[in-house]
Amino acid sequence: MERRTIGAAALEVGAVGLGCMPMSWGYTESQRNGEGSLRAVHTALDRGCSLLDTADMYGPFTNELLVGRALKERRRDAFVSTKVGLLVGEQHIVANGRPGYVKRACDASLRRLQTDRIDLYQLHRADPEVPVEETWGAMAELVAAGKVRSLGLCAVGARAVRQPRAVRAERRPAGARPRSRTYDGTLAQLERIQQVFPVSSVQAELSVWSRQALEALLPWCESRGVGFLAAMPLGNGYLTGTLTPGQGFEREDLRARHPRFTAEMMAANQPLVAGLRRVGARYGATPGQVALAWVLAQGRHVVPVPGTKKERWAAQNAKAADLVLGREDLAEIAALPPARQSW
Repeated sequence: MERRTIGAAALEVGAVGLGCMPMSWGYTESQRNGEGSLRAVHTALDRGCSLLDTADMYGPFTNELLVGRALKERRRDAFVSTKVGLLVGEQHIVANGRPGYVKRACDASLRRLQTDRIDLYQLHRADPEVPVEETWGAMAELVAAGKVRSLGLCAVGARAVRQPRAVRAERRPAGARPRSRTYDGTLAQLERIQQVFPVSSVQAELSVWSRQALEALLPWCESRGVGFLAAMPLGNGYLTGTLTPGQGFEREDLRARHPRFTAEMMAANQPLVAGLRRVGARYGATPGQVALAWVLAQGRHVVPVPGTKKERWAAQNAKAADLVLGREDLAEIAALPPARQSW
C-alpha cells in the first residue's frame, strides 16, 4: 500500500487507516464480536493499513484492550494511535485535561495496549477548566520520556456563528458562498499548542457529505506539514450504499439519534450514494471505495480512517488505496448535491 507521512518527523503510515471504535463502542452492540474484530485488525495490517486508531474512552477501555491483543503479535506492523482527555460516566462524558491525569492515563493506555510506546497520542477534547497549553505541555513531557512518539489534536466542530446580513455581505464578494466557521475554535487551539510542541496530526471529519474541513482546517495542516486524519470518511456507513432508509438502528447506536439518519434524510441523500456508485462502475469499485478514494485525493498528507469491525469491510476499504480518481471523476463528485440536514 502507498505510504503517507504524518508531521514534521515524517512518520510513515499506510494511506488508509483502521478506525477501531465500532468494535466496542458507538455502533450496533448486537454485532460486536471480539474474535471477529481481531480478524478485522489482522486483515487490515496484512494489507498495509498500519494506522490503528483507538481511544481510552471507547468502551470505555475495552477498545484499547482489544487492540492490545492484536499488538501483542503484530506490534512491528502497526502504527498505534490512541487518545486522552475524555471520561465516560453512566450518562455523561466530561473532559479532563489536568496534567497529572494525562500522565496517568497514558500509563494506563500503555498497559492496555501491551506496548511500551504510543506512536500518536491525540488530545480528544480540550478541558475548558485547564489551559490547553498545560495539557499539551504534559503530553509533550510524555514524548520526552519516550512513552509517546508524536502528538495530535482531535478537532471539535461548532455551530457557525451567525452575523448580521450587512456584515456578511461586506466581507465576501457578491455571489460567493459564506465561509464555514465550523473549526474556528480548533484553529485557535492549534495556534496556541503549536507554540508549546509541534502538532503532528489533526483528526476531523471529512467525507463526500461533510466537507467543511476543506475550507480552513485542511489548508492549515497542509501549510505546516501536519498530517490530517479523516474521521468518518464513509459517513458513518451511509456512503457505502449498504444502509436502507428507514431500516432503524439499535438504541445504543449513535446513528439512532443522528439527524442525517432519519428515514426522511436517508432517502433525501440517496443521490450522493447514486453518484458514487456511477463513478465506481467505471472502475469496478464500490461506492465506499470511491468515497475513500475521494478523501485520499484531497492531499498527500490526508489519511482516511474508516471504522469497521468486520474483516470483509477492512479488506474492501484497504483496496480503496489502489483507486486513483481522475479529474472528471472528482468534478462529477464535486457537482453532487450537498447533503441534507446538518450534523
